[in-house]
Amino acid sequence: MFIDLSAFTERVRPHVQGLFRIVVALLFSCHGAASLFGVLGGAHGRSLPVGQWPGWWAALIQLVGGVLVVLGLATRPAALLCSGSMAYAYFTVHQQHALWPIQNGGEPAVMFCWAFLTIAVGGPGALALGSVLRPRPAAALVPPRSPQAVAR
Repeated sequence: MFIDLSAFTERVRPHVQGLFRIVVALLFSCHGAASLFGVLGGAHGRSLPVGQWPGWWAALIQLVGGVLVVLGLATRPAALLCSGSMAYAYFTVHQQHALWPIQNGGEPAVMFCWAFLTIAVGGPGALALGSVLRPRPAAALVPPRSPQAVAR
């Protein structure tokens, strides 16, 4: 017996997409906070020197971009920036040590890169402040006219 789950999956898709966005971005922003402020055991318990290239700037992107994506504000551009920063990290830091991410320690960079690209393309899903704060077009505020009213 086959059960068609397509209606259910379409109904929950925005919520799962929103939860995916929140979890990925929260983990990402924790990396930024760890590197910038020396908390959460990151950066070996120390913070990075302000302005140091590329570490401090990458951590800033991780923290600010991660928080924006968690909140669902400017989600697509912030997620695209986060994705690009992880692609840059992979190709400039990890790839030179070995071909495969499993060999060069680049798995987190690759996973974050593709996760944020997915968020940038798919959008924020449910639970995003951007959808609450975005003003609705005037046409959406006017109720549709019934066919009977149009005929008169």
